[in-house]
Amino acid sequence: MAQRTPVLAIVLVSYFMIVLDISIVITGLPKIREGLEFSTTGLSWVQNGYTLAFGGLLLLGARAGDILGRRRMFMAGLALFTLASLAVGAALSPAWLVASRAMQGVGAAILAPSTLALLQTSFAEGQERTRAVAYYGTVAGVGASAGLVLGGILADWISWRVGFFLNLPIGIAMMLATPRYIAETERRPGEFDLFGALGSTLGMTALVYGMVRSAEHGWIDRLAVAALAAGIVLLVLLILNEARAKQPIMPLRLFASHERAGAYAGRILYLGAMMGFWFFMTQFLQIVDGYSPLQAGIAFLPMTIANFAVAVAVPRLTKWLGNARLLAAGIAITLLGMAWLSRLSAGVPYLTGIALPMILIGVGQGGTLSPLTVSAVAGVPSEDAGAASGLVNVTHQLGGSLGLGILVVVFATAGGAGLDGRELLAHRVATSLTAGTAMLAVALVVVLALIVRPGKAAKPAQTSATFRSR
Repeated sequence: MAQRTPVLAIVLVSYFMIVLDISIVITGLPKIREGLEFSTTGLSWVQNGYTLAFGGLLLLGARAGDILGRRRMFMAGLALFTLASLAVGAALSPAWLVASRAMQGVGAAILAPSTLALLQTSFAEGQERTRAVAYYGTVAGVGASAGLVLGGILADWISWRVGFFLNLPIGIAMMLATPRYIAETERRPGEFDLFGALGSTLGMTALVYGMVRSAEHGWIDRLAVAALAAGIVLLVLLILNEARAKQPIMPLRLFASHERAGAYAGRILYLGAMMGFWFFMTQFLQIVDGYSPLQAGIAFLPMTIANFAVAVAVPRLTKWLGNARLLAAGIAITLLGMAWLSRLSAGVPYLTGIALPMILIGVGQGGTLSPLTVSAVAGVPSEDAGAASGLVNVTHQLGGSLGLGILVVVFATAGGAGLDGRELLAHRVATSLTAGTAMLAVALVVVLALIVRPGKAAKPAQTSATFRSR
């Protein structure tokens, strides 16, 4: 296990950088807009440039790892991500920043699938692998929450740029350590599924772009409608192609398992609700309650601490409850916290109206993301490890992007006749969080139907068909 400890550290630190950079800009967006003179519409692309490139190229990155070697692609993704982070921190114009964020997304798309795949090939099946994957899921939740806090602190005390410059020494250290501790995986001969790669990239990009544009310009906007239609057509063609391709980048057999299918669908819905929570609560705290970026970041600490406390206990909780029951409990607690938070209004007390429901959301998230990851790779053979891990990250990014697009539309159409200023914004945020609550309710139904009920006869200690606690 001594040799596996640095492997785990390298993978988790590298993945932490990816997740952190999704949320670290949120609390710093007002400073970015002021410093680089972004327009209101253009500012959204600071986030969208990253997530679109990330989500759109993930499946291609996963396939490249299978064919060219996962350590090789891990190193390439890490190098590109680190270089792009330097470019983001040094950006002098909106176009420069957005282009650099997109380059970061490309690097993340290459790096992320290899991280989970390397865990699967480096740790033996059973309790050892379950623990490693649980830590991986923990990083996904804690990294996102920590980014909100760290982004606010840096934007207030130093500069929003520092968060990206920090990736430089970390990335270089990981690149130096990787050849020493991580062995290259077997390269599998074959051809790239070029149509699948193109279809998945363009299809997901068009779909997410259409959602984001419709949120800004309305559902009757011609470009938004065209993008949505093109995205749907391309994704349908992708599925048809994957059913016939010799070496598909997204093997449809991955969806044959009820558990994996439920985990993919549940992750899309869960991350959609959570991305809306982060986005809208940041605005509520800074605009309605008048918090500074630092104060807004600190306001998220109750959630972050609760998230971390539960996440590190996931291996023990899994032994007690089983993976499926823990997953359902995590979503249910998140649902309760989001429903409570959706009752907020201008002037609501922080402790009872914001902090306490945030704690519930943090507890729920800490108990949800790791079990979702375990279920998403349950029973996957080694030859499909890259594709399966790619789908975990695709659903993570796609769920967040699509969910936020839907909730922004809800926000814009929330009404609030007779209200203005802070009261109107508070009403629209509350309505958006109510829609997020509905997403979580659907996610809970999906998990109960596809993961909990099929495995209800399993022993509590059994986490899935493949991952068992010993």
